[in-house]
Amino acid sequence: MTRELYNVRLVPREGDPTPLTDEEEQRARATLFNDLGRAVSDRGWVRFPAYSPEERRRLVDVARRLGAYWGTEVGVEAEDHCSMRLFLPGYGPRETAVTPAVEGRN
Repeated sequence: MTRELYNVRLVPREGDPTPLTDEEEQRARATLFNDLGRAVSDRGWVRFPAYSPEERRRLVDVARRLGAYWGTEVGVEAEDHCSMRLFLPGYGPRETAVTPAVEGRN
């Protein structure tokens, strides 16, 4: 006998975050859009924690939406393995601590 399973989801491993439902995801993105957008418009940049690839994708999407809303590009960069930075033009990426090697040196 074959049984059809409806509304079945994988159970995450212990310690893994549970995925958000579609409604929760929309609310999270709307909140980030408002809060981060306000901070970026005030300061020109904002730093926000992003510990998982899902959170990083969410912040990249929020930066794209803010750029489309304002009509200007909103940049996004990973500062380290647990935070992202959103910024307006003129508040560009931070200087890297390591200087690039000079090519063509004799």
